[in-house]
Amino acid sequence: MQDKYSTNKECQEASVVTRAAMYIDGFNLYHSIDDLKIPFLKWLDLVKLGNLIIPKATETLVKTVYCTAFHPGDSQKRWRHEQYLNALKVSGATTVFGHYIHEPKDCKACGSEWRQPNEKESDINLALSIFNDARMDVFDIAYLVTADSDQAATAKMLRECFPEKKLVSVSPPGRNFSTHILANASARIALNRDHLERCLFSAIVFKEGEPAGRRPREYNPPPGWQPPA
Repeated sequence: MQDKYSTNKECQEASVVTRAAMYIDGFNLYHSIDDLKIPFLKWLDLVKLGNLIIPKATETLVKTVYCTAFHPGDSQKRWRHEQYLNALKVSGATTVFGHYIHEPKDCKACGSEWRQPNEKESDINLALSIFNDARMDVFDIAYLVTADSDQAATAKMLRECFPEKKLVSVSPPGRNFSTHILANASARIALNRDHLERCLFSAIVFKEGEPAGRRPREYNPPPGWQPPA
């Protein structure tokens, strides 16, 4: 017969839940959805997505980090992005911002010159978010949503500096896994259209009874669409 101490110890161990955190390369995910030519999937609840892909019986999602930047010059695109970020904030996601710079470009053939906007910081923001949260012991397992092999260094550093923590490579829909990230990952998940359709925000996201984020009309589902059962 087990003594009371052994029974209590087993119960405590059984009640320990693995802390999961999800880190999203915003541009990598956006462009993968854009390539699907299904605009309404862009109105995506990332916290809900995280809770869908983790094994909820053994893990709990403690943090969702979205790395992005505002594209300059297009007011409509900026408004759509702001509405989406407002919805993410209500859901509990954390947004980390990079920025754009305009770099001079020229055509050797015709001599034309222009200034091209290029996004900066998102890659490093993603890496630093994972590494700092590992350092602060925020998670036990990190879900990294990107197909960008530049994050292979992040995966390697996490494994070497925090061997007790795990990394799951999550490929955006329609994208191949980065083999270099997989070399330092403990598992992998391939997102698909079904995952995204299950995790869309409602048309209006409310905070304390007031509208916080409104779905742009460009992201309206087709008439008669129903989320997967």
